[in-house]
This record gives sequence, structure tokens and C-alpha cells, in this order.
Amino acid sequence: MAKILKDGASYSQREVVDLLVEFSSFKDRVEKKFKVLASELEGKNNEHDLWVNLYLISTDYAEEAFNKKQRQQENLQKIS
Repeated sequence: MAKILKDGASYSQREVVDLLVEFSSFKDRVEKKFKVLASELEGKNNEHDLWVNLYLISTDYAEEAFNKKQRQQENLQKIS
């Protein structure tokens, strides 16, 4: 899962670099897969904020989906 930076927390240089690499690869995947969306964001005065918000939404969604799948697997194990 993605690690999101929290206000007031300290992170190692490696953790920050890992997050930046993850964000960059996310942006590359979105630009390749959703060209219309990427072109809509391009050149906006708040382009970076829009990309960050899109990233945060997608990581929240991925985390929720992962947690839901985990709960379903745990429920299946309890039934078995």
C-alpha cells in the first residue's frame, strides 16, 4: 500500500524517495492509460495539486478494496 506523508512526522530520505518514485510511476501509468484525463490536467495552474489529489483518491480506493478483500477472506475462513 502507498505510504502517505503525514504532517509533523519525520521520514528517512529513502522513504521520501520511494514515495516520489511511486507517485511518478502512478502519474506515468495514468498518462498512458487515461490520455484524455491527463490532457485535461496538463497546463492547469494547479496541475500538481490535481495530480496529488488523484493519487490520494486512487490510493484510498486501493486500500479500501484491499481491506474489503481481506475481510471477505477472513469471513470465508471463519465459515469453513
